[in-house]
Amino acid sequence: MTTATLPVLDLSRLNQGDDEAAAFRRELRDATHEYGFFYLTGHGIPHELFDGIIGTAREFFDLPDADKLEIENIKSRHFRGYTRVGGELTQGRVDWREQIDIGPERAAVEKGEGVAPFWTLEGPNQWPTALPHLRDVVAEWQAQMDALSITLMRAWAESLGADPDVFDAAFAHEPSTLIKIVRYPGKDDPEPQQGVGAHKDFGVLTLLYVEEGKVGLQVEKDGDWIDAPPLPYAFVVNIGELLEVATEGYLRATIHRVVSPGSGQDRISVPYFYAPALDATIPSIPLPDELRAQAGGVTADAHGEPLFSTYGENAIKSRLRAHPDVAAIHHPELVSARTAAPTH
Repeated sequence: MTTATLPVLDLSRLNQGDDEAAAFRRELRDATHEYGFFYLTGHGIPHELFDGIIGTAREFFDLPDADKLEIENIKSRHFRGYTRVGGELTQGRVDWREQIDIGPERAAVEKGEGVAPFWTLEGPNQWPTALPHLRDVVAEWQAQMDALSITLMRAWAESLGADPDVFDAAFAHEPSTLIKIVRYPGKDDPEPQQGVGAHKDFGVLTLLYVEEGKVGLQVEKDGDWIDAPPLPYAFVVNIGELLEVATEGYLRATIHRVVSPGSGQDRISVPYFYAPALDATIPSIPLPDELRAQAGGVTADAHGEPLFSTYGENAIKSRLRAHPDVAAIHHPELVSARTAAPTH
């Protein structure tokens, strides 16, 4: 295990004059080229919101099982709601966590001829009757994460030599977001266990907030695992596969995992995934020569499958793999199509 740390970037430098803003953008570009991950401070989000989302998460996970299972994800063909411990897979192995998946609150798109399979991800959420204020807390968190993501996307664009609005069109109409509220329960095992297995994120960027003092996140770097313990009121930020696609591999979607806490402990985290509309194609950025020379090309995902520039195609394959029970109940035709497809 290495003892290297991830870069720490201060977003407030964007508002400290042209030189500081340019320096921040260079560091942003370098961090996501070298690591794919960094810590973000100086974002201006009030501490009370962080405490509120963690506190509300604990309220939910402390509910009786019947109240949590009221919104179990197998009831949603949109992969929304509560997943019980052991109900999600990464690389075919069980992830030892429970969670709620929450996306944009929109009307369902009906299946039919000519309707792309990924539209099944569009639809309403499930909300627990026993915790009505969860919806308001999530809405406030969502608004803050949306604004922060837009700021970062524009900074990335400029750092790559593009216009700051180059990504705007893909996100202008109904961007796809996903909030997970996750609890990793402790495990009494002699060896560390899989909280969530090694994977890349399938969207554009991830903003992760982890309860203070709770370790377990590890990032792959040059064949080793770097521990990424939380910093107080800071985000761990990483890019997803679509930014790797947009930059021909200059920016790197990095494999990462979470190791389960020990016996008698647990860990709350709230990852937010930002991505364009399901049918949007991420634009390809024409890199300056010096950056293009360092672009390693687009890699496969952690399962060896190709990455797609259309977000929905990238997202649906990941959801079908992660939640085979939901897929089998609601989307047997997609499961059959994947089984029949040639392997890569």
